[in-house]
Amino acid sequence: MLSVGVGPVSLSIGHLLLILAFIVALTAGAIAGRKRNLPISGALADIFLATMVAARIGFVVRYFEYYRDDWLGIIDIRDGGFDVVSGLVVALLFTGYQLWRHTNIRRPLGIAVAAGLMTWGFTTGVITLIEAQTRGIPDVVLTDLNGQPVSLDSLAPGQPAVVNLWATWCPPCIREMPVLEEAQARYPGITFVFANQGEHPETINRFLSRQGLKLEHVLSDRGGGFARAVGSQGLPTTLFYNARGKLVDSHIGELSRASLARGLERFDASPPSP
Repeated sequence: MLSVGVGPVSLSIGHLLLILAFIVALTAGAIAGRKRNLPISGALADIFLATMVAARIGFVVRYFEYYRDDWLGIIDIRDGGFDVVSGLVVALLFTGYQLWRHTNIRRPLGIAVAAGLMTWGFTTGVITLIEAQTRGIPDVVLTDLNGQPVSLDSLAPGQPAVVNLWATWCPPCIREMPVLEEAQARYPGITFVFANQGEHPETINRFLSRQGLKLEHVLSDRGGGFARAVGSQGLPTTLFYNARGKLVDSHIGELSRASLARGLERFDASPPSP
């Protein structure tokens, strides 16, 4: 499963695991500090905020070439661009600072942070291991815009594929289309597939014409079978399959040029200069 719907909002599994780890940390800290009435929620919130800011800065620095002409994109976190290593380093350093500064809450805060990190690390590792062993291209037949059945295996024999699940009524899908259209031309060794969810071919054709988009491999998933097979509960969803047909990365939400480049790196291909 890639995402979970919570009311009108769709959250990726990664986001849910982060929220779960924070809740576990709060709970563990509250229990550890209950006897002496030592609240640690404020210190934990500071650590969490510092971690997320550092993870974003680390991502922007790593892919700065893609933000050079898009300064507002640096603060637009809708692309999900966060660097895990930068975040973890700052989390540990800032936790050490908090422990040194606030000696009275040292024990409950240490327990809280340790519990949160172990929860996040264990659950993320288990899910990643399971997905690495089981995730391949679903055996779901889509149709082209003429109503003819198309198998994804026939579109990308022996080469990586990027499968984008989208709809014409989805604003993030519309915003990321130019990014994917550009990448389609720049990476001829990668097959880009645009699997529309639940709409009539005439609606799709009108949208492409109105937007002036020239996309290859635009397919229709009228019944939403592909999205159900991969466990996607929200749009847009972008899936990265290697040349062996195994899922190596996924992205829930809007792609930027930087977050797309991160996904393409999983194919072990060096991207050209932007």
